[in-house]
Amino acid sequence: MHNPAKQTLNKVPEVTAIFWLIKILSTTVGETGADYLAVHVGLGTAATGGIMAALLVLVLALQVRMKKYVPWIYWITVVLVSVVGTQITDALTDGLGISLYVSTAVFATALMFTFAIWYRSEHTLSIHTIFTRRRELFYWLAILFTFALGTAAGDLATEALGLGFRIGVLVFGGLIALVFTAYWFGANAILSFWVAYILTRPLGASLGDLLSQSKDYGGLGFGTIITSVTFLIVIVLLVAALSVRPDESRQPAQ
Repeated sequence: MHNPAKQTLNKVPEVTAIFWLIKILSTTVGETGADYLAVHVGLGTAATGGIMAALLVLVLALQVRMKKYVPWIYWITVVLVSVVGTQITDALTDGLGISLYVSTAVFATALMFTFAIWYRSEHTLSIHTIFTRRRELFYWLAILFTFALGTAAGDLATEALGLGFRIGVLVFGGLIALVFTAYWFGANAILSFWVAYILTRPLGASLGDLLSQSKDYGGLGFGTIITSVTFLIVIVLLVAALSVRPDESRQPAQ
């Protein structure tokens, strides 16, 4: 039993079509934004990773202190986790020369251990009952590993296996469609959510690369600035819309 005095309102938004849209857009912004800061601004991978990690710690601390779901704080945290998760994978691959096969396996194992410990501690992995600090910390740790795993698996598919950006968008989009179809026909809701959440990372990254990379590299050549700013504006508008309407996640979790 959890101490009712330590419980807050559910800290996670309701899973809707808008949720998934913002999630994919956030992933794309994380991919293109990190590339812009590291390459075009000239900060480099290490400096970009350090700055984003520091910002993530600050925003995550604010998120954890909240007593209920606050859309703009939650989604800023997601964007920063996306950037940091990408940077972790890139540092292992580009900085340390670790194979994408290895990093994919490592992050998959880390995520499974996180879920195992989370379930053993809380007896549930449901995102509808994130109303204690411990559950919320498990949740964000799992989110970080999903981004790192999604980055590694996505790079493995589009680069190491040579799928390319266009096919990557189609493949990962198709896999997500299969997950939703399985859920529609009765697949476990919690498993379906987390599998789809992992897959949105390589989908968003492939989409971001397709839009931002030059035509010489198989992209459409819009550049990281236009892609990042456009998607960020859409995210801000969607989050603003969520902030002014009632949300079920503001009610006490059962």
